[in-house]
Amino acid sequence: MARPLAQSYDVALLDLDGVVYVGAEAVPGAVEALNAASADGLHLAYVTNNAARTPAYVAEHLTDLGITTAAVDVVTSAQAAARLVAQQVPAGSQVFVIGGDGLEEALRERDLVPVVDLRGDPVAVVQGFGPQMPWRQVIDGAILVRGGLPWVATNMDLTVPTEHGPGPGNGTLVGLVADYANRTPVVAGKPQKPLFEESLARVGGEHPLVVGDRLDTDIDGAHAVGWDSLLVMTGVTTLADLAGLAPERRPTYVAADLGALLKPAPEAGGWHTTVVDGALSVAGSGDLNGWWAAVTATLWAHLDDTGEPARTSGAEPGSVTP
Repeated sequence: MARPLAQSYDVALLDLDGVVYVGAEAVPGAVEALNAASADGLHLAYVTNNAARTPAYVAEHLTDLGITTAAVDVVTSAQAAARLVAQQVPAGSQVFVIGGDGLEEALRERDLVPVVDLRGDPVAVVQGFGPQMPWRQVIDGAILVRGGLPWVATNMDLTVPTEHGPGPGNGTLVGLVADYANRTPVVAGKPQKPLFEESLARVGGEHPLVVGDRLDTDIDGAHAVGWDSLLVMTGVTTLADLAGLAPERRPTYVAADLGALLKPAPEAGGWHTTVVDGALSVAGSGDLNGWWAAVTATLWAHLDDTGEPARTSGAEPGSVTP
């Protein structure tokens, strides 16, 4: 009998927003699924591109939601960025920060001195999301980047979730500095390798599973490091996104939510899917994970055979085509 995914891997590297929680609230069923997976022996690590929050802050939030978490099990793009900076400059060096508390703490952890004005002698610039930082900090940092100092960006996420919908993320501001300075930064966060490598170095494990809701960060990043991945459909990815997904970008597994960790790899089961006149058609019955397994297998076979994505309008998870 096939083993649950929680018993097939020794560590899960989980994205947060859209996977574990949305805003301040847990994704339905996520707390129960993660606690059960942990009890089954799966080491849970939380890996985020968000450089503004410290690991302790994130761990406290998760614990408040009902998932007892230590700060050492949270790895941020700020920590990965600080490692990249530390590889380029001597210990004790001043590093100019375009960002917030998460970056400053990560630099201190690497025996570097964060500064936010030009009165010192910074020898590098690190840039991450900092919702409260003043515009002067961006200007001064951009001037240093233009002057040629080593420059590391935590991530290139173009948007950041807010209570009013997606807002401009770190990648938007990094792009502004890049245009001004006519330079390209070294990037630490997903989908680049450094954050994944930093995560495994900190939490350990030999057979990791990357779990996320985004193709362009979580799943592309898993491919970059050659690890298996689970895409959960509780975040931003849509069925239409999957219909046009090239083979080299496909996740190892697609499932409805984190409950999939407690079950064997999703299989179609009683669902029967075809593409008729270019449109997805679904019949049968079964659980949601089986629905996603059946649908993605058919969509990808059609794309590979024809070079064209099937139409998915009207298809709802767990439903049949009228």
